[in-house]
Amino acid sequence: MQRTLIVDALTCTDPQQEIVICGWVRTRRDAKEFSFLELNDGSCLANIQCILDIDTQAYANSKEVNTGAAVSITGSLVASPGKGQQWEVRAREMTLFGLADPETFPLQKKRHSDEFLRTIAHLRSRTNKYGAAFRIRSEAAKAVHDFFHSRHFYYVHTPLLTGSDCEGAGELFRVTTLPAGDTDLHNDFFARPCGLTVSGQLEAEALAMGLGRVYTFGPTFRAENSNTPRHAAEFWMIEPEMAFADLQDNMELGESLTRYVIEHILAHCDDDISLFNNFVDKELRSRLQNIIDNPFARVSYTEAVDILTSSAQSFEYPVHFGTDLQTEHERYLAEEHFKRPTIVYDYPKEIKAFYMRSNDDGKTVAAMDVLVPRIGELIGGAQREERLDILEKRIIETGQDPSEYWWYLDLRRFGSVPHAGFGMGFERLLMLLTGVSNIRDVIPFPRTPGNLDF
Repeated sequence: MQRTLIVDALTCTDPQQEIVICGWVRTRRDAKEFSFLELNDGSCLANIQCILDIDTQAYANSKEVNTGAAVSITGSLVASPGKGQQWEVRAREMTLFGLADPETFPLQKKRHSDEFLRTIAHLRSRTNKYGAAFRIRSEAAKAVHDFFHSRHFYYVHTPLLTGSDCEGAGELFRVTTLPAGDTDLHNDFFARPCGLTVSGQLEAEALAMGLGRVYTFGPTFRAENSNTPRHAAEFWMIEPEMAFADLQDNMELGESLTRYVIEHILAHCDDDISLFNNFVDKELRSRLQNIIDNPFARVSYTEAVDILTSSAQSFEYPVHFGTDLQTEHERYLAEEHFKRPTIVYDYPKEIKAFYMRSNDDGKTVAAMDVLVPRIGELIGGAQREERLDILEKRIIETGQDPSEYWWYLDLRRFGSVPHAGFGMGFERLLMLLTGVSNIRDVIPFPRTPGNLDF
């Protein structure tokens, strides 16, 4: 089928004698001698107006067409006398692909609550808000790949099935081929416990030890029974790893990536960003511009705790040295105190994972978190522990068996180097880019406790 996307039709420089437009009907208006159809095909936020004159085949075939119907319009692209768009289609022929029963089609109204739209996730991409959100998601993913390619990182693919718990938190989804009631792992597919990965970091480290700079960008899974607006059971992570790099390199990379993606989205998704700025968060555009225009603040964990304890803010969770920062603490630092993204580094080792490099003080590790307004933690990373003896000790301290990480320890036996990396939650980045406050609304089919409908 030869057709022109609506985004291309609306940006044409000249009229077109023959054009074919396909899409879903957003609205229909009837007059005595003609009908107006507004079509959208998902290629952009804007609709294109089609005029069906009464003496055309298009008009004759449109009698049953209503909101939600899928059609093809053949006609001429002509200058539009109305306000709001340069072009419209003067229709000659119309093909009806599929009707939408007006009694049951759930997108009749122009505005629906997010809660309602989550119940029909299979249809919500046809709305302005979610069409815009998923176009931004696509463009942001492209920006991520462009950023790393420009810095000579290699895109690698790490396993989804794993025998190790990278975070050591025991939140893996278990994968088994055993029938119900059979607990003998010798009969299982891998003959040992298997889970869905919580991170591709460990394998990415191994690949960085040969390729130098790598990143993985794919789905990860957490069996965490959490219903907060920032958590989902399935989400996407951007995880770079760099050989011959330290904590300072890591902080620079995280800041540069965040700024690059924001700049790209503002340059390439102006209409979609305007929708969120006008209807979701009226400070969105100015906040994103502020992130681009100003360097990120950098503060040690110890200094951050001092700032929080000396503030006049009343926090739900008390904070002191040795406690993990909660979202309210992270947002206070980024929104109230520094008023810009903030990188907190050198966390107490007790609250961080075994693979983070121990500092000389014996109390902290070379970890860093990037905190952003409205979201809190966007990036979590560290310089990795490259010393074999210290890494083995840390694995034991966290209650794990070093033998399960024999290949990971081999990286420290054979040509170990300083290296660093981080994980950026892609959905949290999208929440930052759109002003959307719930992670369920920036991923097409959210997986949360009790929700596996689509």
